[in-house]
Amino acid sequence: MSQDIRLLEPITLWNHFADLNAVPRPSKKEERVIQFMMDFGASLGLETLKDKSGNVIIKKPATLGMENRQTVILQSHLDMVHQKNSDTQFDFETQGIDMYVDGDWVKAKGTTLGADNGLGVASIMALLSAEDVKHPALEALFTIDEETGMTGAMHLDGSLLSGTILLNLDTEDDDELCIGCAGGIDTNAHLSYEAEPALDKLQAFVLKVSGLKGGHSGMDINKGRANANKLMNRMLYKADEQFGLRVASIDGGSLRNAIPRESVALVAVNIESAVAFEAHVAQLWREFQQEFKKVEPDLTVSLEKTAAQQNYLPKTIQSQLINAIYAVQNGVYRMNAEIPELVETSSSLARVLAKDGQVLIQALQRSSGESAKMDIANTVRAAFENAGMHVEQGGSYPGWQLPADSSVLTLMSGLYRDIFNAEPNIQACHAGLECGILGKHLPNTDMISFGPNIRHAHSPDECVQISSVKKFWSFLCTTLEEIPGF
Repeated sequence: MSQDIRLLEPITLWNHFADLNAVPRPSKKEERVIQFMMDFGASLGLETLKDKSGNVIIKKPATLGMENRQTVILQSHLDMVHQKNSDTQFDFETQGIDMYVDGDWVKAKGTTLGADNGLGVASIMALLSAEDVKHPALEALFTIDEETGMTGAMHLDGSLLSGTILLNLDTEDDDELCIGCAGGIDTNAHLSYEAEPALDKLQAFVLKVSGLKGGHSGMDINKGRANANKLMNRMLYKADEQFGLRVASIDGGSLRNAIPRESVALVAVNIESAVAFEAHVAQLWREFQQEFKKVEPDLTVSLEKTAAQQNYLPKTIQSQLINAIYAVQNGVYRMNAEIPELVETSSSLARVLAKDGQVLIQALQRSSGESAKMDIANTVRAAFENAGMHVEQGGSYPGWQLPADSSVLTLMSGLYRDIFNAEPNIQACHAGLECGILGKHLPNTDMISFGPNIRHAHSPDECVQISSVKKFWSFLCTTLEEIPGF
């Protein structure tokens, strides 16, 4: 890691971020970062608790003269999305993130940065360790497993918290006050098959789609980015009847909440059709480049000959799978009728794996409306059930909408105008925030979400703007100073 990170302002915040990013913290494997936070709270002599789910709560008394103000819950999640470039050698379970400074941005070398939501965690750590920031009583809530199911928020022991205001530090534009978010549900499909040998003489190929931007499947779903699973499927569709295509394996995407950036398939065609198949792939690559020239300038399709494989998907299964992937909804399903440019409902085909007798599909649907969420989820479900696959839906979580009379929104929007001489962007987002779930455990808590400028979250291009972190920190500290009394 570049030591330049530790010299950035505000120094305490960036040093906590560097310390945090040295701790491996994949979703569902947060034992080390949980212990890291427990040790941190204990080192400050603060009351430090852990509920049965693994959420960590650290309580800090109010500074002198602020004892009669409302208690504030500061909330961020400990886990991070793990994505890396295919040519990057990195083990997320044992290595800390390798960061560096690039102008006004902090980036990581070939991996996700962990600014989502590590900058929120580090900001809270800076407040807990600060001696020069005025604030009311604070309850720092560090949740687990936000990125793969929000199970920490779902199983929170709300009795451990008493705050009446909750500040969620998990959005990605420093001019935004987020007052709502989408809910989500996972639709996963599975099919077992018995691989079969090919009787014909075949020429095998490794077919690969790469170089895509990927990104957050909620925040970036409306940017027109290509989905590697869908592009791969376009190249496989109809290739059986044209070239005698056989599929040995498909491996596309990696994480349920990230737009897939790469897909690799091991395929074969009749030897006499090999040249025609190569021309077919080259033609589709040209078409992809034309379609996505503005949003995916690095899109690459490669086709390399390889040794023929022993076993392939049965032709019937292969056809059903390819047709189902073609039919399934991907991308924006419906825009919000009341808020311009806000996606209401979407679906992302995140993962396609067909190998060794098993097919696994993962797709994530999001919507700000519960009925619309289930509508798109059942649309996806039907496509895979029609292909004879077993479908399971789970991990459902609600959307969230701040009440119109929110006092924290009134306070923070006024402070934003006073400090920055500009109007805040009061907006809902299409990502999934924990606020809706936390509200069920903390029903009398007024909450809002905000954060610094983070770009390309959930991808190896993730970065956070240094000047924006400074702006965000100033706004956060001023907000705490102005929290009203009971």
